[in-house]
Amino acid sequence: MECQIEVNKSKCSCTYEPCDRKGKCCECIRYHWELGELPGCLFPPEVERTYDRSLERFISIYSKKA
Repeated sequence: MECQIEVNKSKCSCTYEPCDRKGKCCECIRYHWELGELPGCLFPPEVERTYDRSLERFISIYSKKA
């Protein structure tokens, strides 16, 4: 399967500029995972804008929604 970078970019909710991984989801996931984080697209917009992409923040957000 070929990467659909332009399609991915159009759906990317990351507000970090100038991210060179926009639209390259595999690279984005790998980058954040190596830092112990998750990509911004997995967070609600108000949290994504804080750039706190930690696993702890993800768990705290979604454990409240359950």
